[in-house]
Amino acid sequence: MDFHTVKNDPSRLSTIPHGNFETLVFSVWMYHCVYVPYNGLACEAPSSPQCFKRKAEEAFYICEWSMNTTESDVTFDLYFFDENFGSTNTTWYEIHEDRLIKTRSVDIWVEAYVGNSSCTSTKRSVTLSQTVKYEAPQKISISWLKNGLKLRWAAVEQNSALAEVRFQRHDEHHTELWENRTTNTTIESSMYQVIVTNMSKHSAYRVQIRHRPTQPRNPLWSDWSPVVMVPAELERSPEVSVTTRLVNGTRRVMLTWKPMPHTASVGKVNYTLKDTQSSRGCPCEERTHHFKWNKYTTYISYSAANISVIARNAAGYSPPAIIQVPAVPAADLKSCDKTLLNEKLNKQTCLELYDLQDGDSRSENVITLTGRKKKKEREQIRESIKDYVRYLYFEHTCDGDRKPRTVKRCLFYKKEGVPLREPQDFTPSSETDHSVDLSWKAIPSVDQRGFLTHYSLCRVKISSQEEHKDCQNISASLINHRLENLTPGTKYNISLAGVTRVGEGPRATITINTQPKKPVNVLWSLLFLFGFFFISTVCTFILKRIKNKIFPPVPTPVIPDFTPCQPESQQMLERKEEVHELTLHQLHPERKSLPEDAEETPVFRGKWDDGTDEDAEDERGDSRMPGGSSDECLSTDQALRSSREGEMTDMDQVDNEIAMLIYRNGLVFDVKTDST
Repeated sequence: MDFHTVKNDPSRLSTIPHGNFETLVFSVWMYHCVYVPYNGLACEAPSSPQCFKRKAEEAFYICEWSMNTTESDVTFDLYFFDENFGSTNTTWYEIHEDRLIKTRSVDIWVEAYVGNSSCTSTKRSVTLSQTVKYEAPQKISISWLKNGLKLRWAAVEQNSALAEVRFQRHDEHHTELWENRTTNTTIESSMYQVIVTNMSKHSAYRVQIRHRPTQPRNPLWSDWSPVVMVPAELERSPEVSVTTRLVNGTRRVMLTWKPMPHTASVGKVNYTLKDTQSSRGCPCEERTHHFKWNKYTTYISYSAANISVIARNAAGYSPPAIIQVPAVPAADLKSCDKTLLNEKLNKQTCLELYDLQDGDSRSENVITLTGRKKKKEREQIRESIKDYVRYLYFEHTCDGDRKPRTVKRCLFYKKEGVPLREPQDFTPSSETDHSVDLSWKAIPSVDQRGFLTHYSLCRVKISSQEEHKDCQNISASLINHRLENLTPGTKYNISLAGVTRVGEGPRATITINTQPKKPVNVLWSLLFLFGFFFISTVCTFILKRIKNKIFPPVPTPVIPDFTPCQPESQQMLERKEEVHELTLHQLHPERKSLPEDAEETPVFRGKWDDGTDEDAEDERGDSRMPGGSSDECLSTDQALRSSREGEMTDMDQVDNEIAMLIYRNGLVFDVKTDST
């Protein structure tokens, strides 16, 4: 068959004997083989086949090739040294090693048939012995180390392999260049692992791996693994905020936190939530919650719990965020009247006993007893409860909706005793002559060994011949007391002890000296006297004001000033007073001038003067003193009267004249104005 025959009828290529291939022009024949149009169909030659073992000890060889076609009815024939080993519609073929020549070089190729057309791959000469090709790495795990990225995948054989890693810094447009690193693997727990150094743990990458064996003489590189997205390391724990709400014996705990950094969130980020209550199976069975969002609501009982939130991406885990939720505080917890420690528990009931150390419940000191435990295990737990140790007892149940609920809590002692220690820091203060203030610190709960019922406070006079002990009980909740009714200037021994239902513990003792009785303070006495006189003066002033309001004073007559003169003789002193006729006219207060009938006043005055002036003249003449002392008195009186008359107004003169009429020769007339 010549070239033109093949050119005119390409379908006859399949009938050419293998021995005549050398007579054809290879290049022209390959041209028609690569692309032979037939009824509108195209045949593209497949790639040269590769034949290998997956492992050195396997008995089967796998030959594989590739072909770019969209046709579904493509078949392939595999040839080894002019022998057709069979047809297949896949791009691989498995042959037992007994059918093959392994120790010398042979030619292998593949013929493809697409409809009525066919094409042949190039020949490849291979020696099949010691040809091994691993499968592409699968399920690659990644983790960041301090000095680089650690990659792990399943080992094919127990021998180490040579690995090639290529990586690209991740960005949205994949514009970064690929970098390649080749290194030998190590084997740990049947896993290949390599460490790629000089990679930043703060960045995200795209990574691929291929490997090949190191022992066979003719190793082949495996195919590249799928692209693995490597996120940045989760260096920080989630920033969690907590909101707690009490709901019918349970607590609803709402947790929220910020999203993780973008580079650490490449691929996806999951979160894991655990709490110590569920991890102990109390009261509900243990559950670990996995979710993708950055908020979660869980339910816990009234006892203390630790909740952990961990972020997880493909490269590892973040440090856990530990949220410590303390027990719900309860005021005035009573001692347990009854417990279920010796009862048979159902599977939905759980008991917790917290060992109290100085009033704090610590989760590491908790004893948990559930109905799901075996009988022998429950007995061991009951025996682990200690005598003389105070426990905080919780009784929980698990509702149908798997929400833990607390139904009882109280203080519990398996066995009580007397306190081991006395009250601490027992000290006096503010001593007086009859009292003293006492203070102390409570006995630590670990040393109480029982429930304190009260404190016993005793006092003894040291100076007394008969040392009488006077004791009193003080409430166990107090840490200070004022001791009164002490004797001044006396020495006392005072002691204090804690008392439980079993008995009294050691006593704390102090010695005090009351102050001697002090005299009355002089300064206070003076202040008291000053206050007494001040109050008396104020009261006297107020009483006088009230008296003046009720009993107004009698008006005092206006008497002109005069110079008294000494009588010359005893006769003048013995002169009798004469009473003349007196007519009084009443003045109206609303008028400033005299009434019309007051015009008679001058007449009255004249009459009065007629009688009195003469008598006065006679008296003046008779009573003149030697040396003119009488004249001097008269002249002085007249001068004073004339000067005053000059200064007075008309109204004042009238008032003075009336006043003179009222007082005459030593007689005083009480003139009352008629209000009518």
